[in-house]
Amino acid sequence: MELAIIDYGMGNIKSVCNAFRFLGAEPTVVRKPSALAAEKIVIPGVGAFGDGARNIAPFVPRIKGAVASRTPVLGICLGMHLLFEGSEESPGAGGIGILKGRVVRLRTRQRLPHIGWNSIRIRKECPLFRGVNGEFMYFVHSYHPRPEENITVATARYGCVVTAGICSGNVYGTQFHPEKSGEAGLRVLKNFLEL
Repeated sequence: MELAIIDYGMGNIKSVCNAFRFLGAEPTVVRKPSALAAEKIVIPGVGAFGDGARNIAPFVPRIKGAVASRTPVLGICLGMHLLFEGSEESPGAGGIGILKGRVVRLRTRQRLPHIGWNSIRIRKECPLFRGVNGEFMYFVHSYHPRPEENITVATARYGCVVTAGICSGNVYGTQFHPEKSGEAGLRVLKNFLEL
């Protein structure tokens, strides 16, 4: 099984690779759009939406082509944000636009960024979250997606409802970092490998 992890200069590539290797997969880190051809694709990410949108732009045609051909795609944190149309964090910067909606700042009185362990609640069935409900996952963020369509499958609470996971056809996303979320996070990544 070919697993590609896109390195667009904004990700915690080593941690994501190590998590998949622990599960027995051998991911390929892809740094050039022309090399992006795999059975499954992961878009990791840490940082600002505007920088991420600029850096991932060369990959967008390939990512859209993969989604159209039903290749499973997983966005992690900023990687999930980039699947949407835009973000309050970086007005004027366009995301990949595969998913309808925008990324918004957390509407909470709690301190931002939201850093640490938080339990997730599964709202509806999704193969990515099979066997995971009420588990604690590791979050680091101040923004989260507000999808226009009913694709939110997992939430958390941080003074407000946080979009913790999405599923739309063959496109998946986690607001938390499964690669840093211990056994529960590894279960999510294993589910992705088994799609």
